[in-house]
Amino acid sequence: MIKEVFKIYDFQKPKGGNPLSKLLVGGLIEAEGDRLLKHRKILNPAFNIEKLKVTPRTNCRVHNGDIGDPEALSVSAFTILNTCSSDYHNSSASAVISTLPGFSGKLPFKLETGYIGIGEEENVQLFYYFVESERNPKDDPLLVWQAGGPGCSDFGALFTQFGPLQFNTTFVEPTLTLNPYSWTQVANILFFDNSPGAGFSYARNQNAYRNSDTLSAAQTYEFLRKWLKEHPKFVSNPLYIAGISYTGIVLPVIVQNIYNGNELGNEPIINIKGYILNNPLTDRSIDFNSRIPYAHQFALLSNELFKAAEINCHGDYINENPSTRCVDNLQEIDKCLESIFQMQILEPICLEDTTALYKDGSSSEKNRTNAIRSLKYINTACRENGYSYFALWANEKSVREALHIHKGTIGTWELCNSDHYVIGKDDTATYTYDVSSSLPYHKNLTKKSCRALVMSGDHDMVFPYIGTRKWIRSLNLTVGRPWTPWFVGKQVAGYTETYMNEDYSLTFATVKGAGHSAPEYKPEECLAMVDRWFGSYAL
Repeated sequence: MIKEVFKIYDFQKPKGGNPLSKLLVGGLIEAEGDRLLKHRKILNPAFNIEKLKVTPRTNCRVHNGDIGDPEALSVSAFTILNTCSSDYHNSSASAVISTLPGFSGKLPFKLETGYIGIGEEENVQLFYYFVESERNPKDDPLLVWQAGGPGCSDFGALFTQFGPLQFNTTFVEPTLTLNPYSWTQVANILFFDNSPGAGFSYARNQNAYRNSDTLSAAQTYEFLRKWLKEHPKFVSNPLYIAGISYTGIVLPVIVQNIYNGNELGNEPIINIKGYILNNPLTDRSIDFNSRIPYAHQFALLSNELFKAAEINCHGDYINENPSTRCVDNLQEIDKCLESIFQMQILEPICLEDTTALYKDGSSSEKNRTNAIRSLKYINTACRENGYSYFALWANEKSVREALHIHKGTIGTWELCNSDHYVIGKDDTATYTYDVSSSLPYHKNLTKKSCRALVMSGDHDMVFPYIGTRKWIRSLNLTVGRPWTPWFVGKQVAGYTETYMNEDYSLTFATVKGAGHSAPEYKPEECLAMVDRWFGSYAL
């Protein structure tokens, strides 16, 4: 499939990148919402932060030097003014769901779905799934999960990672079963489709589809304030913002917005305690340049080839290099890596063309009988193929009725708004990438009373753990607990280290054998990890 992706997206000497570094730079292949995204863009890590920013259309006025600017991290520079009306235009609608198609009997947990309108005219309607903790909803943490992409649905996290339900892939018809390692055993979880055009979220006009890193962060802050106003009994719960992959760019901005809003007195005051990141993109230069050293470390590249590339490319494998030797080395590296499943390097790569079902759901909508028949021939040992159940289920009329989806708001369900990336461009008609690195936000958060958990599946080559450790060390924190194994069931589950700075603490943990979405690959270990961390215990 990766070879087919290269053919489709035509890797021709991209601007700002080595012409042959297609696997490592162009067409970033990344897992989001538990699918393999083929971003139609050549990502230039040397992003110009001065590029045009989209003006957010929210209840709050946003001015020059907005919250997305790394220069504007302090409250004094926090220019979303506290002029938001306390009386929001409330067009939200929520419903408690007791049964779902494909699940036998009543749901043994409380599931609520609904919409939150964003902006002065609420032209953006963000759809959410809320699952109450099965332990102690009153006191357990409130975890707000954000998928990456950018612009993906939380559907994958809900049904394949750590939500209470999962698809049973042993049946042809999509059926649901309980997840024994759901994080809802220890936390209330708010999943939401964070961008119109992804999942069940939508926009009321074309202009409302425009988005950016900073606008997405502002919309999430607005979404959260409105949701808490409608669910006041959860205002006092300890709140954590969490996410995966590209969310590593946006999430620290969201957390910063919350702290700034609290200090400005915005209502409701959010009981923010910290954040969780899973294999995040944090700094384009650090994270993308870590792929080749990671591949060498895991014996996917020879010592000779790696050393040659390191010398000839000067350790920079993503920016344009006039050296012919560097280009030749990267070409050889591509040959070694192009057939590796980047999300989990030990798993098979999908070679069959059986992924159309989850890409856009068109197969299930046009001819459901043929779609179900095609599931009989899917090799679910190839993980990506298992995602074919997503669209088949989500496009069912009975499913939409059960979830109380607004009729006529979307056509075919899509996991991700995949047109965000356009090859050869940094920005598109619908998205502006105006945060090149979230490191300045992490650095500012180290001055807050804040806890951070950063987990890395150690077999992920999308955003390898060695890059994550590098940017963590750049924060210049004090080492609390040095590198040591952590255990589940008396077995090594990974390795961990802790850092601190006054009231700030950061726990980094690898998950042994896990891929990009760590809870999907190692559910028992990840549940144990977050449960211990929420309780302030050592892993």
